[in-house]
Amino acid sequence: MFVDLLLGLQWGDEGKGKIVDAISAEYSIISRFQGGPNAGHTIKIGNNSHVLHTIPSGIFHNNLINIIGNGVVIDPIIFEKEILKLSDSNIDFKKNLLISKKAHLIIPTHCLLDQASEKSKGIKKIGSTLKGIGPTYMDKTGRNGIRIGDIFIEGWKTQYAKLKNKHLNIINSLNVDISFNLKKLEDTFFESIEFLKKFSIIDSENFLFDSLRGGKKILAEGAQGSMLDIDFGTYPYVTSSNTTAAGACSGLGIPPTKINKVIGIFKAYTTRVGSGPFPSEIFDDIGEKISRVGNEFGATTGRARRCGWLDLVSLKYAVDINGVTELAIMKSDVMSGINKIKVCTAYTQFGKEISRMPFSLNSASISPIYSEFDGWNEDITNIKSESQLPINLKKYILFIEKKLGVPIKIISVGPKRDQTIYR
Repeated sequence: MFVDLLLGLQWGDEGKGKIVDAISAEYSIISRFQGGPNAGHTIKIGNNSHVLHTIPSGIFHNNLINIIGNGVVIDPIIFEKEILKLSDSNIDFKKNLLISKKAHLIIPTHCLLDQASEKSKGIKKIGSTLKGIGPTYMDKTGRNGIRIGDIFIEGWKTQYAKLKNKHLNIINSLNVDISFNLKKLEDTFFESIEFLKKFSIIDSENFLFDSLRGGKKILAEGAQGSMLDIDFGTYPYVTSSNTTAAGACSGLGIPPTKINKVIGIFKAYTTRVGSGPFPSEIFDDIGEKISRVGNEFGATTGRARRCGWLDLVSLKYAVDINGVTELAIMKSDVMSGINKIKVCTAYTQFGKEISRMPFSLNSASISPIYSEFDGWNEDITNIKSESQLPINLKKYILFIEKKLGVPIKIISVGPKRDQTIYR
C-alpha cells in the first residue's frame, strides 16, 4: 500500500482539517508530519466546531489510528488542554492516538525566547504565534533539543535544566522587557509531562513500516501552508519546518517511493496571517467582505487574516514543488455576491512581466497582473452536486484547472462535512 499526502498550498488556513476529516473514512491511519501548536485545524461537525492544534484531524473517527509524527514539536501544556477540551467527544485517546518518541518537546523557555526574539525585531517582526515553535526547531537542528522519548530516561531533567539556562542567557542578551513567572510555568509544564506520559508513545516510523506491509492505507497531514515552508516559502516570513511534500518523508520516516496521491488544498481566494509579502492583498471593501463572510480569523491566535485575490503564480509554484496530483478548492461559497472577481496570473517586477515565482517577494517592485471574471450571486451552501453550481463558478474552476494543469476533485461550499462536492 501507499501513503497519500494532504497539504496546504497557500499561507496556511486553507481548510486542511475539514478535508482530512471528510475523507478520513478512506484511510486506516492519519499521521501529522510537521509543525506544532501554531497550527489550528478547524473541524465542524453538526453545530459543533473543534479546533485542533497538535492532534491529527482524523481523531473524530473512532476506527482510525492518529499519529503525531517525529517531525512535529509538542507543547505538553497545550496538548493536555486540547485533550481535555475533547473529553466529551467519546474519543478513545489511549487507543486511537499515538505519539512518536522522536517528536521534539517545547519547554516553557522556548515560548519565552520566542516572545523576546520577536519583540527585539520591532517593526521587522516575523508575525510568530509565540508558541515556541521556531526556538524548538532551532534546538532540534542545533542537536541539543529534548525528544518525547527522553522524558522516560532517568536524569532527563538535567538535560532540561541545561537547555533552560541556555535560553535564559539568550533572553538576557536580547535586552528586551518580557515579564514571566518561570516557577509557575515550570510547575504547570511538569504536571503536563506526567499527563503526556499516559499516552501511547511509540517508535512511529516502525509502526508505519509495519502498517504499510500490512496493507494499511495512510494519509499524511500537513500543517501551515507551502508558502510558509522554511526553504521554499516567502523567507524569512515563514515557519520553521518543511510544510511541503518532502517534509512528510522526513517528518514520518516515509520512503519517497511510497507516496501515492498528493492532495493540494487552496481557498478560492488567498489569506495570510502576520507579516510578510502578499502581492494580491485587497485593501478595499471587498477584502473586508471576504474577511467577514469567511470568518477570517486565526484559529490559534484569533488574529485577523489579511485577504486577497487568488494568486495563481504562487499556487502554480506550490503545485510544482509538491508534485500535486489533485486539488481541493475551499470557501467558494465566500465569493458569492462579488460582482467582479480578480485572479492574479502574473507579476510585474522591474518593469517586466513574470509568470514564475522570483527569488524573493520582499520587494516593492512586485505588483500583480489580474484577469477578471464575472461573479455569481447564488447561495451555494446547500448545493450537493457540481451540476447545480452557478455557471460563473464553473468557469472560474475550469480556468484555475487549466492554469495549474491539475484537476480539482473537491469543491467545498461550506465548513461542514456534508458541504463538500466530490468530482
